[in-house]
Amino acid sequence: MTRNMAASVIEHERIITTLPKAKAVKPFIEKLVTLSKEANQHNRRRAFAKIRNKDAVEKLFDTLGPRFADRPGGYLRIIKLAKRRLGDGGERAILEFVVKTPKDSEASDE
Repeated sequence: MTRNMAASVIEHERIITTLPKAKAVKPFIEKLVTLSKEANQHNRRRAFAKIRNKDAVEKLFDTLGPRFADRPGGYLRIIKLAKRRLGDGGERAILEFVVKTPKDSEASDE
């Protein structure tokens, strides 16, 4: 579960999940982002061994690593949602990166 959620957060940069799952996966992803700050073959292989998703590792090292290169930590945030899950009443939360990717449409309009 942790690997799949980590790959989803890296690919989509924002997911909605339950609060306990978000709290469990946050340190896992933050360690991967710290690893991706130094883009070398050894770190890529270490990241791939953790998440087993080629596309996620590629985005991690090509986009997210350089984006957070000067940030010492705290790459993700958890935002609690007021509305609980319908089936079991579990608390929901948004897990997202602190700094978002700028959209291409905004850059082309200017």
